[in-house]
Amino acid sequence: MDYFLLLPEGCVCDILSFTSPKDVVIASAISRGFNSVAEFDVIWENFLPDDYEDINSRYVSPRISPSKRQLYFSLCDFPVLMDGGKLSFSLDKKTGKKCFMISARELAISWGVDTPWYWEWISHPDSRFPKVAYLNCVLQLDIRGKIRTKMLSRQTDYVAYLVFKVGIMSCELEYANSIIRFVKYENVTETEDQANPVKLLTSAKLRADGWMEVEMGQHKHY
Repeated sequence: MDYFLLLPEGCVCDILSFTSPKDVVIASAISRGFNSVAEFDVIWENFLPDDYEDINSRYVSPRISPSKRQLYFSLCDFPVLMDGGKLSFSLDKKTGKKCFMISARELAISWGVDTPWYWEWISHPDSRFPKVAYLNCVLQLDIRGKIRTKMLSRQTDYVAYLVFKVGIMSCELEYANSIIRFVKYENVTETEDQANPVKLLTSAKLRADGWMEVEMGQHKHY
């Protein structure tokens, strides 16, 4: 007997609200008592970020969903551009934690501005951003990015990845030094001293969208 069918809907909603998106999906599959309320907005609104309305106002193209559950899974499966296309935003499907991708245009790339013999800014059919940075040839590869920590989910282990594609004629992109930190200001010397070596090609993994990604570092946001 499914005893959860005997509980008031409000009580079941409270129970599910204290779990996780993954738990709600599993519970609704094994219990008719949970399944009957598993799509209620009051549950899925609890899994959306506290500031999701502010984030929604910053979308390049506002997204409208008929329910909070559909909004949640839409943000998990289809990242959206925000802040004029500078950032891509999505949610982790299992936890509801916020995920961001910084566009190449927002990265500080050595010789990346108005130096077409080193870098070119081109469109790519597989990119979610209008332009990507195409590397021609450089003697030193230095790329830096930053994001405001208040935008991130609290009490969360964050990992930073470099997302890229390798051209047919690519060479000598084997190693790099990387670091990820939460800081109030940047000290160039201190940053370089704490950097960790990363194997760009042998450690890279193929993503579902066809791009490669390599972990550059991780840090816990409190």
